[in-house]
Amino acid sequence: MTAGTADVRAALPPALAEALAGYEDHLRSQRDLSEHTVRGYVADAVGLLDHLTRRGGEQAHDLDLAALRSWLAQGRTRGHSRATTARHAASARSFTAWLRRAGLTPQDVGQRLVSPKAHRILPGVLAPEQARAVVDAVAGAEEPVGLRDSVVLELLYASGIRVSELVGLDVDDVDRGRRLLRVLGKGRKERSVPYGVPAERAVDAWLTRGRPALASADSGPALLLGARGRRLDPREARRIVHAATAGVPGAPDIGPHGLRHSAATHVLEGGADLRSVQELLGHASLATTQIYTHVTVERLRAVHAQAHPRA
Repeated sequence: MTAGTADVRAALPPALAEALAGYEDHLRSQRDLSEHTVRGYVADAVGLLDHLTRRGGEQAHDLDLAALRSWLAQGRTRGHSRATTARHAASARSFTAWLRRAGLTPQDVGQRLVSPKAHRILPGVLAPEQARAVVDAVAGAEEPVGLRDSVVLELLYASGIRVSELVGLDVDDVDRGRRLLRVLGKGRKERSVPYGVPAERAVDAWLTRGRPALASADSGPALLLGARGRRLDPREARRIVHAATAGVPGAPDIGPHGLRHSAATHVLEGGADLRSVQELLGHASLATTQIYTHVTVERLRAVHAQAHPRA
């Protein structure tokens, strides 16, 4: 939470501050959300309650549909995108649903709140040959940091896991015999994700020659380490990917999420079914995975336009 948000929260009327604290506890203890997700939901609720206060509200039951709508409209006048407005609406509905379950409001006023659908932007993806060039960018490295960078690139592309999931891996999360990663994803949901032979070779080199050279008393069980021996920071993982893609001619400038998009797209183009890709990526909803079908269709259109004589 930013200092500004903390100040706004501290200025809320006592009843609203108490409701907010109960909601935050619910998100942490009952929904078991990640700290990052909790901070986002709470920050949105703080903004909503501050808006309610400015309208003269002091109790949770003062929150009505008009207040919700005016809060979203205020954001739009401040330049919020459709995606941000949709996220705020979802946060508001989560909060009002909890208020009703907690008995703080007679009804869930957020049920009737309609928000604009966020535009689905097709993610940038690498062509298969570009992906090979990216993961080979540090191939043959022998120094510990180079061996680590090779594992980062290989595992991100081989498995399609999120960067937060990658840096959260412990050594024991790697089942090398079956080439599986035990991944703790969003909502603390655990899943097993396979990886291939090239990634296994990179893991082997890292564990035998790289990690021991960087390990320190602060390493703990972390699989991937920074130069000082602590668990690898997500920002460093992003830097590694950006540096690798920058060296590939014609490749879009992508980060770890772009490698995830590329992996999903290439698996689908290789004949995998959508349900399998959903499980691979750890998506709660199949609708989230379906954006990758749009990517493959766009690529098909581009190939058709370039190659078909009557395109």
